[in-house]
Amino acid sequence: MQITVLRVYMMVAAAIFNPLLLRDNTTISESDDEILTNMKDLEEHLMVDQRSSLLDCDASQVNQDVAPLNQEESPEMLNYSSLQIDHEVSPLIQEQPKDSQRDMKETSALKGKQEAQVEDSISWYIWEVLILVILHGIKVLWQNVKQSGRWDRMPKDEDLFASGNISVSTIILNTGLLRRFYERNIYGSSREALKVRDFVEGFADDLLKALRSVCDTVANIEQEPIGVGSMYELWRSSKPLTCDLIIPFTPPEPYKFKFQLWCSHTSDVAPDLQGCGRIKVEKVSRSEAGCPCDAADLGEDLICLLHDSNETPSSVDAFDYLLCEKNSSYLSKDYVLKWFQMSSTKAWETISHKYDFDLQFPNHDSPWHLKVRFRSGITVAFNITPVVKYEDTDTYFISHFPTNSSVEENSCSIDWCLSFAVYEKRLLRYLAKNLPPDSCHIHCLQTLSFLHKKQILLTGKSALSMYHFKTALLHVLLSKKCSDWGVEHLKDRLCDVLGFLEKSLKEKKLDHILIGNSHVPQEVGIPAIFCTAKPVNLFSPFASQRQCYSRTVEQFQELLRNVPVLIQEYTIPLGNGNVQTTF
Repeated sequence: MQITVLRVYMMVAAAIFNPLLLRDNTTISESDDEILTNMKDLEEHLMVDQRSSLLDCDASQVNQDVAPLNQEESPEMLNYSSLQIDHEVSPLIQEQPKDSQRDMKETSALKGKQEAQVEDSISWYIWEVLILVILHGIKVLWQNVKQSGRWDRMPKDEDLFASGNISVSTIILNTGLLRRFYERNIYGSSREALKVRDFVEGFADDLLKALRSVCDTVANIEQEPIGVGSMYELWRSSKPLTCDLIIPFTPPEPYKFKFQLWCSHTSDVAPDLQGCGRIKVEKVSRSEAGCPCDAADLGEDLICLLHDSNETPSSVDAFDYLLCEKNSSYLSKDYVLKWFQMSSTKAWETISHKYDFDLQFPNHDSPWHLKVRFRSGITVAFNITPVVKYEDTDTYFISHFPTNSSVEENSCSIDWCLSFAVYEKRLLRYLAKNLPPDSCHIHCLQTLSFLHKKQILLTGKSALSMYHFKTALLHVLLSKKCSDWGVEHLKDRLCDVLGFLEKSLKEKKLDHILIGNSHVPQEVGIPAIFCTAKPVNLFSPFASQRQCYSRTVEQFQELLRNVPVLIQEYTIPLGNGNVQTTF
């Protein structure tokens, strides 16, 4: 009975762990028929063993079970049965003394054999049920994981651009609808941008004057703020209309900046930091400063009145207060931003009484982002970013890209990105001189900026920035004829820019428009060191970031799919055929 109970328990356990025993047969998939058959065979096998064990029960147990039945019989039948049993059993009783010792040995051996068989049977059934449950559990787990896609193989690059997916060639745009979309959503914001830009420039001048008086011991701000980005390239379309300003600064005397570019022969910058560099702070010697006290032997009795005898020694510790990385002579981006935030706060406190609005620093992690709030509730946002000018060029080492980031920011604080924003603005102006008066290249950027922002609201942040769209447009500008950029060609040029970006994503290659590009006109004035440098691939991070690349391609294809829908959605026709225009 114990064996039977144990077998029943094992069947119950198998039923608990195996969902197939608890389901209706109509809900079982064809792939599980084999497992169900095995379970049924196991159940039948257990039932047969149960019946055989009942037949092999001890004779004394059977007599005990039958005795109550015999007591209920009539006396005549009881006497007759007892006489018959005595007559049949008496010969066996007479022979029992002779073979008692041999029977006891056989009985003992048979009992031991039965116990061994019982133990083997129990072990076998335990292993059989456990193996069956484990195999089925692995199968169920594999099906669930496969359905969730966790262990699925990452799609290949060609699978991301399969023929069934959306592409630029499948986009259908209506020229008239596209023109009305531009007039309704973009044209009005261009005029408003001029007012915002004039206000920000005037306020930034006053703020920099106050900055010069509070930070001259750490850094010198000599130049006026320089406007860069979409607001100064006249293609900003979305609100808030944010101005991007950069502020060059230099170290205090007697120190200077020494630059290490990724493309220079003496640089120790890692190869994966293309488009970046480092800024080393060095002390200027007296001979470099033009003082004759070091060049001539004036004797020990003469003292140079231009230099203090207790000047800070040229050691690593001397650069701690010069915004350098700890135990290093390299300029730190993090320290520069902290210094700039503290200095801007002090500067505002000295001039805040002159203005009838509040200046806010919304994000401590982005101290370059400022916001002016008027009493009426109107806000004006702008970015002021500290930069370091590279020698006598218009190239700048920038701590962070406030908007339109072109290079992935590095975690190392001493690696600075190079900004060519001034040359890019100059290139757009130069190309515009040769284009038709009603050129559509700015229309393209504004339309792409509007659609890109709406797409981000739908699918979330993307690795594609407006800097990538602008770079693609500049490449197309350099490859197309000037006559191809009339306003009537807006639809075609918009598809050309999207097609160029799609091709770049397939190849994981989008070259920087100015670095190593021989097609850039010499009138733009790109420094020779960057003209001869190896082109910088803005999509190089995609080679190692497989998941980011797949998501970027999916978001770009989603943008292509939504372009006609968004254009139609934000162009609302009225009943008389006109277009509702709201600014």
